[in-house]
Amino acid sequence: MISKEDVIANANDKEFVLKAIEETPTLIEFASDELRNNKEVMLEAIKRNGEVLEFASDRLKGDKEVVLTAVKEVGWVVCYASEKLKVDKEIILEGCKIDGQVLYFASKELRDDKEVVLAAVNNKGIIVKYASERLLRDNDIIKAAITQNKKAAMFIPLECREREEIKALLETE
Repeated sequence: MISKEDVIANANDKEFVLKAIEETPTLIEFASDELRNNKEVMLEAIKRNGEVLEFASDRLKGDKEVVLTAVKEVGWVVCYASEKLKVDKEIILEGCKIDGQVLYFASKELRDDKEVVLAAVNNKGIIVKYASERLLRDNDIIKAAITQNKKAAMFIPLECREREEIKALLETE
């Protein structure tokens, strides 16, 4: 088994690092800056464990293919993406589909995008609290959030909870 010390000692050896991450993807943390800036090497690590996006170079955290690969694996890693990719609808939408919490990292504009918010609340109802004011009043969003988790109702404006169809949803077991 390849250890952290082995990777540190061979931090610039691409073949060695590739072998190490095949065994334990998180060992990429101990590779050289040069290899953590190498798209091929980072994609290999990310395909095995999306969480290692954290160790990618800033350049690769701004690479849509790299970030999208990681986000499709582990949604919340969008927090490591560059600011320009946090406003990319495709990336945020993919993340929201597997982890509604991703909405927290979304731009103001994407928190007002019905498709994105719907994907998020279908996965995690209480994340509706990060939706735009406009979408907090949208029946489709409200229904999806409450259906996923009745506790989401606490984030819905009171007058919206008074709507008959929403009341009915809240009263069902």
